[in-house]
Amino acid sequence: MSTNRDGHIRITSHPGGRAPARFPIRWGAPTARERGPVIGTVNSGNDRNAIGAHGGSYALYRALAISSGALNPIARPDLTNTSPVVDVGPFPQWSEPSRIVSLDPWGHRIAEDFRSEIAEGIDIRPSIAITKARLTLPDLSDLMSKKLLSIDGEIVRASGDVAVTKAAVDPVWYLPGIAERFGIGEDKLRRTLFEQTGGMYPELVTRPDLSVFLPPIGGITLYIFGDPAAVSDPRRTLACRVHDECNGSDVFGSDICTCRPYLIHGIAECIKEAQKGGAGLIVYNRKEGRALGEVTKFLVYNARKRQAGGDQASTYFERTECVAGVQDARFQQLMPDVLHWLGITRIDRFMSMSNMKYDAITGSGIEIGERVQIPDALIPDDAKVEMEAKKAAGYFAPDSTPTEEELKAVVGRKIEEF
Repeated sequence: MSTNRDGHIRITSHPGGRAPARFPIRWGAPTARERGPVIGTVNSGNDRNAIGAHGGSYALYRALAISSGALNPIARPDLTNTSPVVDVGPFPQWSEPSRIVSLDPWGHRIAEDFRSEIAEGIDIRPSIAITKARLTLPDLSDLMSKKLLSIDGEIVRASGDVAVTKAAVDPVWYLPGIAERFGIGEDKLRRTLFEQTGGMYPELVTRPDLSVFLPPIGGITLYIFGDPAAVSDPRRTLACRVHDECNGSDVFGSDICTCRPYLIHGIAECIKEAQKGGAGLIVYNRKEGRALGEVTKFLVYNARKRQAGGDQASTYFERTECVAGVQDARFQQLMPDVLHWLGITRIDRFMSMSNMKYDAITGSGIEIGERVQIPDALIPDDAKVEMEAKKAAGYFAPDSTPTEEELKAVVGRKIEEF
Protein backbone atom coordinates (compact mmCIF):
# COMPACT_ATOMS: atom_id res chain seq x y z
CA MET A 1 0.00 0.00 0.00
CA SER A 2 1.32 3.41 -0.95
CA THR A 3 1.49 5.94 1.88
CA ASN A 4 2.55 9.49 2.47
CA ARG A 5 4.46 8.57 5.60
CA ASP A 6 8.20 9.04 5.86
CA GLY A 7 8.50 8.57 9.61
CA HIS A 8 8.40 12.30 10.20
CA ILE A 9 5.44 13.74 12.11
CA ARG A 10 4.38 16.99 10.56
CA ILE A 11 3.18 19.50 13.12
CA THR A 12 0.64 21.89 11.59
CA SER A 13 -0.04 23.97 14.67
CA HIS A 14 2.41 26.76 13.86
CA PRO A 15 2.57 28.85 10.68
CA GLY A 16 6.28 29.67 11.09
CA GLY A 17 7.97 30.39 7.79
CA ARG A 18 4.98 29.39 5.68
CA ALA A 19 4.32 31.10 2.39
CA PRO A 20 0.95 32.84 2.00
CA ALA A 21 -1.84 30.34 1.39
CA ARG A 22 -2.25 29.48 -2.28
CA PHE A 23 -6.02 29.26 -1.79
CA PRO A 24 -7.09 31.93 0.72
CA ILE A 25 -10.71 31.80 1.85
CA ARG A 26 -12.75 34.98 1.41
CA TRP A 27 -15.97 34.09 3.18
CA GLY A 28 -19.07 35.63 1.65
CA ALA A 29 -17.52 36.20 -1.80
CA PRO A 30 -20.08 36.22 -4.64
CA THR A 31 -18.59 33.26 -6.54
CA ALA A 32 -16.97 29.98 -5.57
CA ARG A 33 -13.66 30.88 -7.20
CA GLU A 34 -13.50 34.24 -5.44
CA ARG A 35 -14.36 32.55 -2.14
CA GLY A 36 -11.83 29.76 -2.66
CA PRO A 37 -12.08 26.02 -1.89
CA VAL A 38 -12.17 24.66 1.65
CA ILE A 39 -9.24 22.23 1.86
CA GLY A 40 -9.14 20.15 5.02
CA THR A 41 -7.28 17.00 3.94
CA VAL A 42 -3.85 16.13 5.30
CA ASN A 43 -2.78 15.08 1.80
CA SER A 44 -2.90 18.69 0.67
CA GLY A 45 0.30 19.81 2.34
CA ASN A 46 0.72 23.58 2.40
CA ASP A 47 -2.51 24.02 0.42
CA ARG A 48 -4.51 22.99 3.48
CA ASN A 49 -6.50 26.04 4.62
CA ALA A 50 -8.90 24.68 7.25
CA ILE A 51 -8.64 23.28 10.76
CA GLY A 52 -9.98 19.79 11.40
CA ALA A 53 -10.87 17.15 8.83
CA HIS A 54 -13.65 16.35 6.36
CA GLY A 55 -16.42 13.97 7.39
CA GLY A 56 -17.61 15.56 10.61
CA SER A 57 -18.04 12.94 13.34
CA TYR A 58 -16.87 10.21 10.93
CA ALA A 59 -13.36 11.63 10.50
CA LEU A 60 -11.98 9.41 13.25
CA TYR A 61 -13.33 6.30 11.56
CA ARG A 62 -11.24 7.24 8.54
CA ALA A 63 -8.19 7.46 10.76
CA LEU A 64 -9.00 4.06 12.23
CA ALA A 65 -9.40 2.58 8.73
CA ILE A 66 -5.98 3.94 7.76
CA SER A 67 -4.28 2.76 10.93
CA SER A 68 -5.68 -0.76 10.48
CA GLY A 69 -4.49 -0.90 6.88
CA ALA A 70 -7.97 -0.98 5.37
CA LEU A 71 -7.64 2.42 3.66
CA ASN A 72 -4.80 3.91 1.68
CA PRO A 73 -3.97 7.24 3.38
CA ILE A 74 -3.35 8.96 0.05
CA ALA A 75 -6.54 7.67 -1.59
CA ARG A 76 -8.64 10.43 -3.10
CA PRO A 77 -12.31 10.28 -4.07
CA ASP A 78 -13.23 9.91 -7.72
CA LEU A 79 -16.00 12.49 -8.08
CA THR A 80 -17.14 11.31 -11.53
CA ASN A 81 -20.96 11.30 -11.73
CA THR A 82 -21.35 12.46 -8.13
CA SER A 83 -22.71 15.93 -8.93
CA PRO A 84 -26.07 17.00 -7.40
CA VAL A 85 -29.22 15.63 -9.03
CA VAL A 86 -30.78 19.11 -8.81
CA ASP A 87 -29.28 22.59 -8.82
CA VAL A 88 -29.29 24.55 -5.57
CA GLY A 89 -28.35 28.22 -5.75
CA PRO A 90 -26.49 30.38 -5.82
CA PHE A 91 -28.77 32.66 -3.82
CA PRO A 92 -28.15 36.21 -2.55
CA GLN A 93 -27.77 34.88 1.00
CA TRP A 94 -24.58 33.06 -0.01
CA SER A 95 -22.72 36.33 -0.50
CA GLU A 96 -23.79 37.84 2.82
CA PRO A 97 -20.87 36.90 5.13
CA SER A 98 -22.93 36.87 8.34
CA ARG A 99 -25.94 35.01 6.90
CA ILE A 100 -24.33 31.56 6.59
CA VAL A 101 -21.47 30.71 8.96
CA SER A 102 -21.88 27.01 9.86
CA LEU A 103 -21.78 25.36 6.43
CA ASP A 104 -20.09 25.89 3.07
CA PRO A 105 -22.76 27.17 0.64
CA TRP A 106 -20.57 26.10 -2.29
CA GLY A 107 -19.87 22.68 -0.77
CA HIS A 108 -21.98 20.73 -3.28
CA ARG A 109 -20.36 22.30 -6.36
CA ILE A 110 -16.73 21.27 -5.78
CA ALA A 111 -16.39 19.06 -8.88
CA GLU A 112 -17.89 21.82 -11.03
CA ASP A 113 -16.25 24.93 -9.61
CA PHE A 114 -12.76 23.56 -8.91
CA ARG A 115 -12.37 21.07 -11.75
CA SER A 116 -8.94 22.37 -12.79
CA GLU A 117 -7.55 22.29 -9.24
CA ILE A 118 -8.78 18.72 -8.72
CA ALA A 119 -7.23 17.70 -12.06
CA GLU A 120 -3.98 19.25 -10.83
CA GLY A 121 -4.08 16.79 -7.93
CA ILE A 122 -5.32 19.00 -5.10
CA ASP A 123 -7.50 17.03 -2.70
CA ILE A 124 -10.67 19.16 -2.53
CA ARG A 125 -13.75 17.38 -1.20
CA PRO A 126 -17.47 18.16 -1.19
CA SER A 127 -19.17 18.87 2.12
CA ILE A 128 -22.70 18.61 0.67
CA ALA A 129 -24.26 15.90 -1.50
CA ILE A 130 -27.72 15.94 -3.13
CA THR A 131 -29.56 12.87 -4.39
CA LYS A 132 -33.05 11.43 -4.87
CA ALA A 133 -34.71 8.70 -2.85
CA ARG A 134 -37.99 7.12 -1.79
CA LEU A 135 -39.36 6.92 1.74
CA THR A 136 -41.39 3.94 2.92
CA LEU A 137 -42.86 4.50 6.38
CA PRO A 138 -45.61 2.41 7.99
CA ASP A 139 -47.01 5.56 9.61
CA LEU A 140 -47.63 7.09 6.17
CA SER A 141 -49.15 3.86 4.87
CA ASP A 142 -51.58 4.00 7.79
CA LEU A 143 -52.56 7.57 6.87
CA MET A 144 -53.13 6.46 3.27
CA SER A 145 -55.35 3.57 4.35
CA LYS A 146 -57.43 6.04 6.39
CA LYS A 147 -57.68 8.39 3.40
CA LEU A 148 -55.81 11.08 5.33
CA LEU A 149 -53.05 11.11 2.73
CA SER A 150 -53.77 10.74 -0.96
CA ILE A 151 -51.87 8.89 -3.66
CA ASP A 152 -51.06 11.20 -6.60
CA GLY A 153 -48.72 8.93 -8.55
CA GLU A 154 -45.83 11.41 -8.55
CA ILE A 155 -45.04 12.36 -4.96
CA VAL A 156 -46.93 9.52 -3.29
CA ARG A 157 -46.74 6.41 -5.48
CA ALA A 158 -49.35 3.68 -5.75
CA SER A 159 -46.93 1.38 -3.92
CA GLY A 160 -47.12 3.70 -0.91
CA ASP A 161 -43.59 5.06 -1.11
CA VAL A 162 -42.88 8.80 -1.21
CA ALA A 163 -40.49 10.50 -3.64
CA VAL A 164 -38.03 12.95 -2.10
CA THR A 165 -34.92 14.91 -2.94
CA LYS A 166 -32.47 14.74 -0.08
CA ALA A 167 -29.23 16.45 0.80
CA ALA A 168 -26.52 15.65 3.35
CA VAL A 169 -24.66 18.62 4.81
CA ASP A 170 -21.43 18.39 6.80
CA PRO A 171 -20.59 21.25 9.18
CA VAL A 172 -18.08 23.89 8.04
CA TRP A 173 -17.62 26.67 10.57
CA TYR A 174 -16.41 30.15 9.68
CA LEU A 175 -15.00 31.05 13.08
CA PRO A 176 -15.28 34.87 12.90
CA GLY A 177 -18.93 34.47 11.89
CA ILE A 178 -19.65 31.89 14.60
CA ALA A 179 -18.18 34.21 17.23
CA GLU A 180 -20.25 37.13 15.96
CA ARG A 181 -23.42 35.01 15.94
CA PHE A 182 -22.94 34.18 19.63
CA GLY A 183 -21.82 37.68 20.59
CA ILE A 184 -18.37 36.66 21.83
CA GLY A 185 -14.80 37.40 20.81
CA GLU A 186 -13.19 35.09 18.28
CA ASP A 187 -10.19 34.56 20.56
CA LYS A 188 -12.47 33.38 23.37
CA LEU A 189 -14.34 31.05 21.02
CA ARG A 190 -11.13 29.52 19.69
CA ARG A 191 -9.66 29.01 23.15
CA THR A 192 -12.85 27.43 24.51
CA LEU A 193 -13.15 25.07 21.54
CA PHE A 194 -9.51 24.08 22.04
CA GLU A 195 -9.79 23.51 25.78
CA GLN A 196 -13.16 21.74 25.78
CA THR A 197 -12.02 19.22 23.15
CA GLY A 198 -9.07 18.26 25.33
CA GLY A 199 -6.62 20.17 23.16
CA MET A 200 -7.52 18.12 20.08
CA TYR A 201 -7.10 21.06 17.68
CA PRO A 202 -4.13 23.27 18.69
CA GLU A 203 -4.48 25.16 15.40
CA LEU A 204 -7.52 26.84 16.91
CA VAL A 205 -5.25 28.89 19.18
CA THR A 206 -1.99 28.91 17.23
CA ARG A 207 -3.20 29.54 13.68
CA PRO A 208 -5.28 32.75 13.55
CA ASP A 209 -4.57 32.75 9.81
CA LEU A 210 -6.93 29.77 9.43
CA SER A 211 -10.51 30.98 9.78
CA VAL A 212 -12.42 27.81 8.80
CA PHE A 213 -12.95 24.84 11.14
CA LEU A 214 -14.38 21.43 10.22
CA PRO A 215 -15.78 20.32 13.61
CA PRO A 216 -16.15 16.60 14.50
CA ILE A 217 -19.92 16.80 14.99
CA GLY A 218 -22.99 15.46 13.23
CA GLY A 219 -24.40 17.26 10.22
CA ILE A 220 -27.83 17.80 8.67
CA THR A 221 -30.04 15.82 6.32
CA LEU A 222 -32.65 17.62 4.25
CA TYR A 223 -35.75 15.96 2.80
CA ILE A 224 -37.52 17.96 0.09
CA PHE A 225 -41.02 16.97 -1.03
CA GLY A 226 -42.24 18.18 -4.42
CA ASP A 227 -40.37 20.45 -6.81
CA PRO A 228 -37.06 21.55 -5.19
CA ALA A 229 -37.29 24.84 -7.10
CA ALA A 230 -40.46 25.68 -5.16
CA VAL A 231 -38.55 25.82 -1.86
CA SER A 232 -37.03 29.21 -2.66
CA ASP A 233 -39.88 30.52 -4.82
CA PRO A 234 -41.87 33.12 -2.82
CA ARG A 235 -44.82 32.64 -5.20
CA ARG A 236 -45.27 29.05 -4.01
CA THR A 237 -46.08 27.85 -0.52
CA LEU A 238 -43.61 26.07 1.74
CA ALA A 239 -44.30 23.77 4.70
CA CYS A 240 -41.33 23.01 6.93
CA ARG A 241 -40.38 21.10 10.04
CA VAL A 242 -36.98 21.58 11.66
CA HIS A 243 -36.40 18.39 13.64
CA ASP A 244 -33.59 17.64 16.08
CA GLU A 245 -32.55 14.00 16.17
CA CYS A 246 -34.15 11.68 18.71
CA ASN A 247 -33.02 8.18 17.80
CA GLY A 248 -35.02 6.41 20.49
CA SER A 249 -38.29 7.87 19.25
CA ASP A 250 -37.59 8.61 15.58
CA VAL A 251 -36.30 5.09 14.85
CA PHE A 252 -37.41 2.84 17.71
CA GLY A 253 -40.70 4.47 18.66
CA SER A 254 -40.08 5.29 22.33
CA ASP A 255 -43.23 6.88 23.78
CA ILE A 256 -41.61 9.15 26.36
CA CYS A 257 -41.51 12.08 23.93
CA THR A 258 -43.36 13.50 20.93
CA CYS A 259 -40.42 13.35 18.51
CA ARG A 260 -41.53 10.60 16.12
CA PRO A 261 -45.22 11.62 16.14
CA TYR A 262 -44.26 15.23 15.36
CA LEU A 263 -41.78 14.13 12.69
CA ILE A 264 -44.40 11.97 10.96
CA HIS A 265 -46.96 14.76 11.29
CA GLY A 266 -44.44 17.14 9.72
CA ILE A 267 -43.72 14.76 6.85
CA ALA A 268 -47.45 14.30 6.17
CA GLU A 269 -48.03 18.07 6.10
CA CYS A 270 -45.00 18.52 3.81
CA ILE A 271 -46.43 15.94 1.40
CA LYS A 272 -49.82 17.67 1.36
CA GLU A 273 -48.19 21.05 0.66
CA ALA A 274 -46.20 19.57 -2.21
CA GLN A 275 -49.35 17.96 -3.64
CA LYS A 276 -50.97 21.40 -3.71
CA GLY A 277 -48.15 22.75 -5.90
CA GLY A 278 -45.89 24.06 -3.18
CA ALA A 279 -43.05 22.24 -1.43
CA GLY A 280 -42.32 20.52 1.85
CA LEU A 281 -39.04 20.50 3.75
CA ILE A 282 -37.79 18.44 6.67
CA VAL A 283 -34.53 19.64 8.22
CA TYR A 284 -33.08 16.80 10.30
CA ASN A 285 -30.29 17.96 12.62
CA ARG A 286 -27.95 15.53 14.39
CA LYS A 287 -28.41 16.98 17.88
CA GLU A 288 -29.30 13.94 19.98
CA GLY A 289 -30.68 14.67 23.43
CA ARG A 290 -30.76 18.46 22.92
CA ALA A 291 -27.13 18.13 21.77
CA LEU A 292 -26.22 16.70 25.19
CA GLY A 293 -25.94 13.14 23.88
CA GLU A 294 -27.88 9.93 24.34
CA VAL A 295 -26.08 8.85 27.52
CA THR A 296 -27.09 12.09 29.23
CA LYS A 297 -30.62 11.72 27.87
CA PHE A 298 -31.06 8.26 29.39
CA LEU A 299 -29.63 9.40 32.73
CA VAL A 300 -32.21 12.18 32.75
CA TYR A 301 -34.99 9.69 31.97
CA ASN A 302 -34.01 7.69 35.04
CA ALA A 303 -33.84 10.80 37.22
CA ARG A 304 -37.28 11.96 36.06
CA LYS A 305 -38.95 8.62 36.71
CA ARG A 306 -37.31 7.98 40.09
CA GLN A 307 -37.70 11.40 41.69
CA ALA A 308 -40.11 11.87 44.58
CA GLY A 309 -43.62 12.17 43.15
CA GLY A 310 -42.63 10.59 39.83
CA ASP A 311 -42.29 12.31 36.46
CA GLN A 312 -43.79 15.80 36.52
CA ALA A 313 -43.86 18.88 34.31
CA SER A 314 -42.72 21.24 37.08
CA THR A 315 -39.30 19.57 37.31
CA TYR A 316 -38.89 18.49 33.68
CA PHE A 317 -36.12 20.94 32.78
CA GLU A 318 -34.62 20.92 36.28
CA ARG A 319 -33.83 17.21 36.06
CA THR A 320 -31.93 17.79 32.81
CA GLU A 321 -29.96 20.65 34.30
CA CYS A 322 -29.10 18.62 37.40
CA VAL A 323 -27.49 15.93 35.24
CA ALA A 324 -26.05 17.97 32.36
CA GLY A 325 -25.48 21.38 33.95
CA VAL A 326 -27.60 23.05 31.27
CA GLN A 327 -31.17 22.57 30.08
CA ASP A 328 -30.42 22.64 26.36
CA ALA A 329 -27.19 22.80 24.33
CA ARG A 330 -28.68 22.97 20.83
CA PHE A 331 -28.37 26.77 20.67
CA GLN A 332 -30.57 27.28 17.63
CA GLN A 333 -28.63 30.37 16.50
CA LEU A 334 -26.86 28.32 13.81
CA MET A 335 -29.91 26.36 12.69
CA PRO A 336 -31.29 28.89 10.11
CA ASP A 337 -28.08 28.75 8.04
CA VAL A 338 -29.27 25.75 6.04
CA LEU A 339 -32.57 27.54 5.30
CA HIS A 340 -30.62 30.48 3.89
CA TRP A 341 -28.53 28.04 1.85
CA LEU A 342 -31.78 26.89 0.23
CA GLY A 343 -32.70 30.51 -0.55
CA ILE A 344 -35.74 30.50 1.76
CA THR A 345 -37.26 33.88 2.65
CA ARG A 346 -40.65 32.69 3.95
CA ILE A 347 -42.08 29.55 5.54
CA ASP A 348 -45.85 29.46 5.13
CA ARG A 349 -46.55 26.60 7.52
CA PHE A 350 -44.03 25.83 10.27
CA MET A 351 -44.63 22.51 12.03
CA SER A 352 -43.06 23.28 15.37
CA MET A 353 -44.13 24.59 18.74
CA SER A 354 -40.57 25.52 19.75
CA ASN A 355 -40.15 29.16 20.66
CA MET A 356 -36.37 28.80 20.31
CA LYS A 357 -36.59 27.57 16.71
CA TYR A 358 -39.20 30.19 15.82
CA ASP A 359 -37.16 33.03 17.33
CA ALA A 360 -33.95 31.86 15.61
CA ILE A 361 -35.59 31.64 12.18
CA THR A 362 -37.50 34.91 12.31
CA GLY A 363 -34.55 36.64 13.94
CA SER A 364 -32.43 35.65 10.94
CA GLY A 365 -34.81 37.43 8.57
CA ILE A 366 -37.05 34.56 7.43
CA GLU A 367 -40.78 35.18 7.72
CA ILE A 368 -43.03 32.51 9.24
CA GLY A 369 -46.74 32.47 8.46
CA GLU A 370 -48.71 29.80 10.33
CA ARG A 371 -47.31 27.87 13.29
CA VAL A 372 -48.72 24.35 13.46
CA GLN A 373 -48.82 22.42 16.73
CA ILE A 374 -48.89 18.65 16.99
CA PRO A 375 -52.48 17.35 17.25
CA ASP A 376 -53.33 16.26 20.80
CA ALA A 377 -54.33 12.81 19.54
CA LEU A 378 -50.73 12.16 18.43
CA ILE A 379 -49.17 12.87 21.83
CA PRO A 380 -48.32 9.58 23.64
CA ASP A 381 -49.57 9.37 27.22
CA ASP A 382 -46.02 9.13 28.57
CA ALA A 383 -45.06 12.30 26.68
CA LYS A 384 -47.75 14.55 28.12
CA VAL A 385 -45.48 15.61 30.99
CA GLU A 386 -42.90 16.82 28.47
CA MET A 387 -45.49 18.71 26.43
CA GLU A 388 -46.96 20.50 29.45
CA ALA A 389 -43.49 21.46 30.64
CA LYS A 390 -42.58 22.85 27.23
CA LYS A 391 -45.80 24.84 26.94
CA ALA A 392 -45.15 26.34 30.38
CA ALA A 393 -41.63 27.25 29.25
CA GLY A 394 -42.86 29.17 26.21
CA TYR A 395 -43.76 26.63 23.53
CA PHE A 396 -46.40 27.84 21.10
CA ALA A 397 -50.01 26.73 21.55
CA PRO A 398 -52.95 28.24 19.63
CA ASP A 399 -54.99 28.67 22.80
CA SER A 400 -52.35 31.01 24.24
CA THR A 401 -52.44 34.78 23.79
CA PRO A 402 -50.91 35.70 20.40
CA THR A 403 -47.90 38.00 20.32
CA GLU A 404 -48.00 41.40 18.66
CA GLU A 405 -45.90 40.03 15.79
CA GLU A 406 -48.33 37.13 15.27
CA LEU A 407 -51.31 39.50 15.24
CA LYS A 408 -49.60 41.68 12.64
CA ALA A 409 -48.82 38.62 10.52
CA VAL A 410 -52.45 37.47 10.65
CA VAL A 411 -53.78 40.94 9.73
CA GLY A 412 -51.26 41.17 6.89
CA ARG A 413 -52.35 37.82 5.43
CA LYS A 414 -56.04 38.77 5.64
CA ILE A 415 -55.37 42.02 3.79
CA GLU A 416 -53.47 40.12 1.06
CA GLU A 417 -56.27 37.55 0.77
CA PHE A 418 -58.86 40.35 0.47
